[in-house]
Amino acid sequence: MKTKLSVFSAAILGATLMMTPAISTAAIPQAVDNKPMPSLAPMLETVTPAVVSVAVSGTQVSKQQIPDAFRYFFGPNMPQEQVQKRPFKGLGSGVIIDADKGYIVTNNHVIDGADNILIGLSDGREIEAKLIGTDPESDIALLQIKAKKLTAVFFSDSDKLRVGDFAVAIGNPFGLGQTVTSGIVSALGRSGLGIEMLENFIQTDAAINSGNSGGALVNLNGNLIGINTAIVAPGDGNVGIGFAIPSNMVKSLVEQIIEHGEVRRGVLGVAGQDLTNDLAKAFGLKTQHGGFVNEVMPDSAAAKAGIKVGDIIVSVNGKKIKSFQELRAKIATLGAGAKVTLGLIRNEKNLTVTATLGESVQSEEMASGSVHPMLTGATLENGQSGVEITEVAAGSPAAESGLVKGDVIIAVNRTAIKDLKSLKAQLQNRKGTVALKIRRGKTNLYLILR
Repeated sequence: MKTKLSVFSAAILGATLMMTPAISTAAIPQAVDNKPMPSLAPMLETVTPAVVSVAVSGTQVSKQQIPDAFRYFFGPNMPQEQVQKRPFKGLGSGVIIDADKGYIVTNNHVIDGADNILIGLSDGREIEAKLIGTDPESDIALLQIKAKKLTAVFFSDSDKLRVGDFAVAIGNPFGLGQTVTSGIVSALGRSGLGIEMLENFIQTDAAINSGNSGGALVNLNGNLIGINTAIVAPGDGNVGIGFAIPSNMVKSLVEQIIEHGEVRRGVLGVAGQDLTNDLAKAFGLKTQHGGFVNEVMPDSAAAKAGIKVGDIIVSVNGKKIKSFQELRAKIATLGAGAKVTLGLIRNEKNLTVTATLGESVQSEEMASGSVHPMLTGATLENGQSGVEITEVAAGSPAAESGLVKGDVIIAVNRTAIKDLKSLKAQLQNRKGTVALKIRRGKTNLYLILR
């Protein structure tokens, strides 16, 4: 019966096609008033070569505690935990930002834990990439390839974006190959979503799907306005809500990684919350956007700039902010030592102050994760004869690796380590298993990083 129905349906379809008159291409207007029809094709022809595919592979290591009952039956020599290794592969997108040096920006979650990173160019070339540095809190990673005849995208000033501006997303969704979608900027300064530690997203309705992560969000001039990073939809499908990291944020982070090998996060030294309707009414304010300052840390950049408890911070470098989360993301993106102009409301009066940002005390902890994933959670400091572990976060990869507070890293494999700089130089380009020589008290031991 199925066969007959299929044949019958095909016959109807064939008859329908025969009765449908052919549409002449001449009937489709090629120009209006002697002007060509508008198209994104000319812009895309210059921009799409700058967007690449990022294929990664590696091994996920998981540790599972073995119950004491099993250890009782099988004897004291049975290990306390079971180590499982599972190979993985992934696919994402990236954007070439420097054609001469081969720098490529992507998301940290695209390359996180990867042993091998392969870049696919639009002309068919496949080139192995080197990881330069990452910032997990903002989900940015910087890669580098050695190749000629590359095309780079130019940065646009994302602070000048407006809701309603046209936006074009370019990436590699579902491994289909390079795909272009278009839409508008739906919202700015999105935060509090729980996607990343630092959130100041551009929201767009340009279709962003799985695999678009790390791809480009560009304006109609073909300039980069953001790096696609996330979608909010059931089943990871597109429902017109996608998010991108603003280009100004990306540019600042990348410059720090290139200069220092890490992100040296700026710190203002305030604690606070979003300006709510109730707070605005209590302070007699007409605005409902900004960051309310609950606390100012002693000797901080904020204290030195004259910021006081009860101030409402409403702008950063002349750009209005909507929330304390947005303030936090903008400040943290700027490097330590950067000068920032802040707009305040105090006692219903508008003030402007300038602060020189301090450096985050967590910078070495974040740097440790960028040097090697299994060091994440360890705070590193230069010691007299190596790199000292001053803190280890409970449950972190560093703790799982066996590191404890007070350990001193004195060698990587058989190469002696004197300070943080030499540790980074030895670990950053190594792949696979690494042996750290540790001095713990009066004894030396080796810990294996996988």
